[in-house]
Amino acid sequence: MRVRLGVDIGGTFTDVALDTSAGLVTTKVLTDITAPESAIFEGIKKVCKTAGIELDEIDQIIHGTTLVTNSVIERRGAKTAFVTTEGFRDVIEMRSENRFEQYDLNLTLPVPLVPRKDRLTVHERVAASGDILLELDDGDVERLVELVAKGAYESVAIGFMHAYVNPAHERKIAKALSEAMPDIFISLSSVVSPQMRELPRFNSVIVNAYVQPQIAAYLKRLVSEIKDIGINSQVFMMHSGGGIISVETAIEQPVRLLESGPAAGAIYAAGYAGTHGIEKALSFDMGGTTAKICMINQGAPKSANTFEIARSYRFKKGSGITVSTPVVEMVEIGAGGGSIASVDKLGRIQVGPISAGSEPGPACYQNGGNSATVTDANLIVGRLDPDKFAGGEIPLDPQLASAAIDRDISRLLNLPIMDTAFGITEMVDENMANAARVHTVEHGEDIEQFTMIAFGGGAPLHASRLCDKIGIKRILIPPGAGVGSAIGFLRAPFSYEATRGFYQALETFDINAVNTMLEDLEEEAKSFVTMGVGTADTEKQLRVFMRYVGQGWEIPVLPDVMRFAEADVVNLCKCFEETYRAVFGRTIDDLDMEITNWSVTIATAVSTSNMIPKSESQQIATIESDCTLFDARTRQALKTSKVRRADMITGDFVVGPAIITEDDTSTVVSTQYRAIMQSNGSLLIEHQELKS
Repeated sequence: MRVRLGVDIGGTFTDVALDTSAGLVTTKVLTDITAPESAIFEGIKKVCKTAGIELDEIDQIIHGTTLVTNSVIERRGAKTAFVTTEGFRDVIEMRSENRFEQYDLNLTLPVPLVPRKDRLTVHERVAASGDILLELDDGDVERLVELVAKGAYESVAIGFMHAYVNPAHERKIAKALSEAMPDIFISLSSVVSPQMRELPRFNSVIVNAYVQPQIAAYLKRLVSEIKDIGINSQVFMMHSGGGIISVETAIEQPVRLLESGPAAGAIYAAGYAGTHGIEKALSFDMGGTTAKICMINQGAPKSANTFEIARSYRFKKGSGITVSTPVVEMVEIGAGGGSIASVDKLGRIQVGPISAGSEPGPACYQNGGNSATVTDANLIVGRLDPDKFAGGEIPLDPQLASAAIDRDISRLLNLPIMDTAFGITEMVDENMANAARVHTVEHGEDIEQFTMIAFGGGAPLHASRLCDKIGIKRILIPPGAGVGSAIGFLRAPFSYEATRGFYQALETFDINAVNTMLEDLEEEAKSFVTMGVGTADTEKQLRVFMRYVGQGWEIPVLPDVMRFAEADVVNLCKCFEETYRAVFGRTIDDLDMEITNWSVTIATAVSTSNMIPKSESQQIATIESDCTLFDARTRQALKTSKVRRADMITGDFVVGPAIITEDDTSTVVSTQYRAIMQSNGSLLIEHQELKS
């Protein structure tokens, strides 16, 4: 068996999972913001020491990072020029003209990543058909090269109108720039996001160019330093679509790394949803900085080809930068253990989105932090053991937590410390509940029909209370939940999704042209996958983005073919209607259908675990000790059973209130719930009304 290692760098913790023939070994270490790779090396050495293996025995490292997202949010990217068609340089500033906060008279739109003075234009024009309406003049190209050289730009993003159909002009500019300045980074929209709609396409290529120098330097340094400490394995990256790509691909298209860690978490949750036969699951990943919620249907996370990053207005939809790249679709809010609590002008407790992160961290970390955070509140209400946090490696100080909560909130609101701490946990739980409700409603789903799969350092602490609020009756806490995303890296396939904007009305569907285009997409995707796995067996999937004529947005349709014949076009219509009805509850009569974008995904086959039968409660789990927990339902401090998860065997159960402890996290079982150990090490938490 190969020795594989997954590493997830988060805003607060770096999670490491080592998979060997003897089993899985995991750890959490605080992220070093100034040198993120140092936390990787510390974590690798710790798990190898625990597993009793040498560094040179590691065969494969799979890595995910928030570096791309953080660079965009914090505006720490390269000095970038954006080259576009004359008359269209303000597209990224005009946005979609949507007021994401309709009644805010002082609404401030997000500032574009590239200032207007750095948006350069040339005289050229390509039609939507791909025909060249205005040729790119050589003199214009020379003028542009001089401007870029004079501007001392590190990176250039090139995005022309309709370049997804005909990229000739983008390639001509790129060739001229690279010949004149061989060291400059160049990104083409026809490569990064060859899809229709100029706003997300322009944003995507700009984000790619903006972070590329930094990501290239980081990944090259990481690979070099990994070899320096004695590890000779290949390094791969997790991409936002839920698969693994080579470091070379990640350097070329870093925009695909935007949601790499959260995507791995969704893969982790989806695997356990399949194992337990859960058709509808809601993955809930809460770490130190953010919380992520993703829907999983039939064992597969919901995916999309566009999403928003760096939302600037209370994490409100529409206030971020829309990019078009394959992604596991989820909602992300600033609700984590490090989220800072405060009092607003109306005297209400607010939590997040600002986080204390790993440096200085929550007040109770004893690392110089003095802000009241969710972790401080959890410590006060009894959800955390101050001596066993992070396996005992980060001792927590209740007095520092109490002092921060008292100073920042209790004195201002004239509330007791315990009530204030409870209020902080309630606010963060309510924020997450609202996000979960909206996310499911937007996709036409009833949230009460889902089973929650909770993981990450914070999710098991909050899951049962969150489910109380949204009406979910079952929760699954898989083994290794505290480092779920890192484990997800080890479960993910090598994959690549190739996309293309190619308009087709079903009335005039050109079968030959479509099949030729699909062959090109398949070859493109295959070339990237084989960089990582050679000639391994792969699976293929086609997604077609369709709509009714006149509509402004599409839905993804999954036909069961990779090439089209006459009969398949008819079946595609039926498939669209079935999908449309599932999303919106009805279809529209007498309207033609059309296709805007296409995507082909090639992925290596992933071994799936057999479904396991549900283990019913058989014997009461061994109680390690008792503690006191402030119960949200009764609003009282209750005597609570404390159980070590490692001591539980199949069929062991505990009735809430209870806390089930492990090194990487703790699971709170509220009153009205009971937890039963399953045969694969998962904890199934059920509402008492489900008890037969």
